[in-house]
Amino acid sequence: MSNNQGGLTFVLVAGSGHGGWAWRRLADLLRSKDHRVYTPTLTGLGERSHLMSGAISLQTHILDVVNLFRWEDINGAVLVGHSYAGWVISGAIEQLEDRVQAMVYLDAFLPDDGQRGFDFLNEQQQAAFCDAQARGEVSRPGPTSAALKIQNAADAIWVDSKITPQPIGVSLDAVSLTGARERIAKRLYVRTPLFPQPRFDAALARCQADPAWQTAVLDACGHDPMIDRPDAVCALLDTLVTTA
Repeated sequence: MSNNQGGLTFVLVAGSGHGGWAWRRLADLLRSKDHRVYTPTLTGLGERSHLMSGAISLQTHILDVVNLFRWEDINGAVLVGHSYAGWVISGAIEQLEDRVQAMVYLDAFLPDDGQRGFDFLNEQQQAAFCDAQARGEVSRPGPTSAALKIQNAADAIWVDSKITPQPIGVSLDAVSLTGARERIAKRLYVRTPLFPQPRFDAALARCQADPAWQTAVLDACGHDPMIDRPDAVCALLDTLVTTA
């Protein structure tokens, strides 16, 4: 059961360089349906970019989500992770299994136990990562609207004005998973193929081959479907939670 009498509870976690701001349109749609919505910004990003430091790790971001659930007394939630946040929600569910009824990977990484983010970066990203390390930096540039394939010109300007650097340390930690994710009854993987990412293609194929997962493909949008097509994402979430 959700702790919101009027509807469900959604926790939306955005990806690399993003913050809670990225969910604004989707959150408005969900709230209009009387759902409760939380859009936490991970440490060092968005309005919390002043906290950027070399001490930020994947575990920091996992605890950002875990502690939100604990302090806000969240139960029966739908936990959504976008892009990099696939790592975060995969780790967080290990401590939140009894508080989550459904999980959604929104064009997101779907890691296995012992994997780390650095190994999933493409060659260009790895090069930028190593260059930043060599300079003693604690972060690497966040994605641009062009790389994200943002579909609307005005939205692209807005996104570029909000994106912040991504802490390097989160990519160096191996995620520790014991199977909690697979014990969540409702799981959805959403792919946006206009954004080229072989890891996401592989994750989609993996989920399509597993009857325990629901899958969806969103066309006519880039890597940020909550910005390009919030109505479509809202509809997918509705379908997920109402499916027996």
